[in-house]
Amino acid sequence: MDKVSGEAQQDARPRKTASPHPSTKAAHLHPRPARAAYGALDLGTNNCRLLIARPAPDGFRVIDAFSRIVRLGEGLATTGRISPAAMQRTLAALEVCVAKLRQRGVTRLRAVATEACRRAENGDEFLEAVRSRCGLELDVIDAEEEASLARYGCAPLLDGRRRHAAIIDIGGGSTEIVWLCNDTAEGDAAAPRLRAWHSLPLGVVDLAERFGGHEVGRPVYEAMVAEVRSGLAPFVARHGLAERARFGELQMIGTSGTVTTLTGMHLDLPRYDRSQVDGAFLPLGLVEKLSEQVRAMSYRARVAHPCIGRDRADLVVAGCAILEAFWRLCPTDGLTVADRGLREGLLYLMMCEDGVWTAPAGGGA
Repeated sequence: MDKVSGEAQQDARPRKTASPHPSTKAAHLHPRPARAAYGALDLGTNNCRLLIARPAPDGFRVIDAFSRIVRLGEGLATTGRISPAAMQRTLAALEVCVAKLRQRGVTRLRAVATEACRRAENGDEFLEAVRSRCGLELDVIDAEEEASLARYGCAPLLDGRRRHAAIIDIGGGSTEIVWLCNDTAEGDAAAPRLRAWHSLPLGVVDLAERFGGHEVGRPVYEAMVAEVRSGLAPFVARHGLAERARFGELQMIGTSGTVTTLTGMHLDLPRYDRSQVDGAFLPLGLVEKLSEQVRAMSYRARVAHPCIGRDRADLVVAGCAILEAFWRLCPTDGLTVADRGLREGLLYLMMCEDGVWTAPAGGGA
């Protein structure tokens, strides 16, 4: 199985006076007024997500958001193609996004697509359908830029007492691990240095389709964990992440529907509430307990749970297996939960390019 990894030894943190990130390309919808509205759209293998925000003195203020599970990558691992049904679901979601962008008067937009569009044989056909039906230009980004955007988005959650952090971003078609050197420990509020990253082409959609996502027994669950663990182990060993965790130097940050779902369950939320989930801390023992609780639930019980629901019921067990594979390799004291990531990174970089900040910013709602 192909894996993608990279290392970055140079400090590439953006400054107000820095040139734009080399991979940041943003479309100007019309001339920007004094209080510009920015849009960041992230089309993944499973989800279509949009944030619309205005600059604020301490970051940015989200004025609208949208998220819909579209399963763009459904069946992709088997056929190598985006199915007609997945295309139609995704196009319908993108039309909602376009309506919101117009309603909010968005003046600058960046819309990106990730693993499903990178892998699909008919990816160009899908992108053309998006252009013709929605009037959107989707930028298919590579795994390296995806990792870099995650660090900008998650920077506000870094623990200044720890020198290192590892972000695990569990997607529908891939899982990214990002190792950061946390310079905020020295009072620097900009984004941390990206030391190395790894993209494993295994996500919740792929695993659920191959191993099953309805009634998942312990042997099947352990097989998922073992496959993911074998793909992550070389990266963890090469960079000594387990040793850093053992000495309490490594903060683990999780950004995905899996970790936010587990947090919602722990908080016993009657419905999902980002304000209570983003930035929460789950001790490792609690993460293990919640993951086992999810695995042991029947499919019907997962569908009925207010923090899981029908859209995630067949995927969340696979997400728990990915998370467990990483913490077995690299057992930290717990998990910082991030309901943020790529979209916030896009907003941060666009606003940095435009010089709109009055203070170093990490983003926020």
